[in-house]
Amino acid sequence: MKSKIKEIMTIDVHVIVPECNLQVAAQKMMNLNVGALPVCDGEKLLGIVTDRDITLRAVASGNDIHNTKAREIMSSPIVYCFEDQEIEEVSRIMEVKQIRRLVVLNQEKKLVGIVSLGDIAVKTGRDDLAGEILEKVSMNSTHTHL
Repeated sequence: MKSKIKEIMTIDVHVIVPECNLQVAAQKMMNLNVGALPVCDGEKLLGIVTDRDITLRAVASGNDIHNTKAREIMSSPIVYCFEDQEIEEVSRIMEVKQIRRLVVLNQEKKLVGIVSLGDIAVKTGRDDLAGEILEKVSMNSTHTHL
């Protein structure tokens, strides 16, 4: 039986609201030591903001991080996977979409976790699989990497 994403995903996922300003979002990322925060309106997942989004879409563009809201720079529509998908399948999604992390939904499309390349490498012992995905993601630096 193949392993499922729910076996390796991070379940303690912190989120921000769409009206959260980027300084608060960046502070939250720093305090939590994470590189991305899902953006939710109640239980509805709207997008995701990464540290790279803040840097490139806001700071480098000259936006004021105190007045720019998460909804203005978040990546949307969001790429996601389901908790009952196999790790290999989700790894291929990350490779094809050239992203480093995915939000994980249950069958009711509610946010239940997040999975990263690090989770795949560390929690499965499959450094080769994570390395292969990272290589593909890094090949095209014109995409925004999640």
